[in-house]
Amino acid sequence: MTVGTFTVLHATDAENTHLPAFMVSTTRGFLPRSEPIVTLPKEFDPLESILARMPIKTLDGTPGLLAQSKLGETVLTDLPDLAWAIEKYADDLPLQTALYRDYSFLASAYLLEPCHERFMNGEAYGLGRQTLPKNIAVPISRCAAIAGFKPFMEYAGSYALFNYRLADPTKGLEYSNLRLIRAFEHGLDPSSSEAGFVLVHVDMVQNSGPLVAGVMSALSACAANDRSTFTDGLETVVQAMAKVNQVMDNMWGKSKPNDYTSFRTFIFGITSQSMFPNGVVYEGVSDEPLSFRGESGANDSMIPLCDNFLQISMPSTPLTAILKDFRAYRPGNHREFLEYVYTRSRTLGVKEYALADSASASAYLRILNQVRDFRWRHWCFTREYILKKTAHPTATGGSPIVTWLPNQLVAVMDEMVSVWEGADRDLDGCEDLMERAIVQRETLMKEVEKYSKERGAQ
Repeated sequence: MTVGTFTVLHATDAENTHLPAFMVSTTRGFLPRSEPIVTLPKEFDPLESILARMPIKTLDGTPGLLAQSKLGETVLTDLPDLAWAIEKYADDLPLQTALYRDYSFLASAYLLEPCHERFMNGEAYGLGRQTLPKNIAVPISRCAAIAGFKPFMEYAGSYALFNYRLADPTKGLEYSNLRLIRAFEHGLDPSSSEAGFVLVHVDMVQNSGPLVAGVMSALSACAANDRSTFTDGLETVVQAMAKVNQVMDNMWGKSKPNDYTSFRTFIFGITSQSMFPNGVVYEGVSDEPLSFRGESGANDSMIPLCDNFLQISMPSTPLTAILKDFRAYRPGNHREFLEYVYTRSRTLGVKEYALADSASASAYLRILNQVRDFRWRHWCFTREYILKKTAHPTATGGSPIVTWLPNQLVAVMDEMVSVWEGADRDLDGCEDLMERAIVQRETLMKEVEKYSKERGAQ
């Protein structure tokens, strides 16, 4: 369906190789239009061979190249420059995304292999490799440009949303049927913490279709002054986000806090990281060092969609500037959609329209509560999986580990209080959630103060 200047797909045209792998739809939401490509053309057999041998534990359970600290030398001796093969398939955009995924896995593993070895020996990360060799740098730069990504690992196109396969295609996207395509540590074992970490994100995002549908329905109804349909759209968003949060809770059982730091090293970026103080030289691409943010769940599009739709105001801080910088690390179609919703919501006055009626105001506040719930869970994961396990001051994406998430979480909590206190009518079903949000805000401030003092963070 076409809405204004942006087209949201319903039928995803899964067989069309000339469309980008990622386009927003009411059916698959922010997942790729069709299941990710698993097998590369034969020209890329040398790349496939290295990637199959790369994980710390390979698919057959034997130690891989990273377990033996032999990936670097293997890349230099066994991998030809396959840039010519990238060009051969330049018109196939989903395949270019698969190539981007695979080269970005190899690039991250190559650059961060020495850091992982030191970390596992109980040492500081130290320096990563400061140069990406031509046989990786040129192909990743080219396929990333064709597919619409940065030439470094991203959340959607590489690490998470284009990195799963279906064990049985007839069973679809049920969690037990999901497997990783690429992994760094033990992730090819579906019961591993690495697999759980990635696949829970895939499981969450498979619920984004109704989220997109609810937002688009509410925008259209607001434009038409159709109060009933508008409220129905908001309720659809509430239900979709409640399901996402429910699935998010599965992380505790699928990926253990004590395991996370053992594979986390490989998803660090270049920007704002001590491992790459001067950036990384991409041989054959740029004489000047390049710098990119690392893989981060902050690159997901579901919560930014809610932020933009609800017109949540973020504080004018350097932390919010990082949030804006993350916008560049999403598929192009997702970026355009989020910008469209941001503009459309403000043009129509969605927030004002929602708060003018008790039913829609209640639904609006309950969506805010789901966003708060999501960000609170994210903070709890950060606290248990990272803050209690490592003193490294920055997250994988390069944001300050203690203060960045609370920057956004407090903004949502403040918005909830503003809506609640400004309401001149009863908002059914909202009293309990407001009490919980207010208590949570106080708890959060105490926790941030505690960890900031411990780490000397600002």
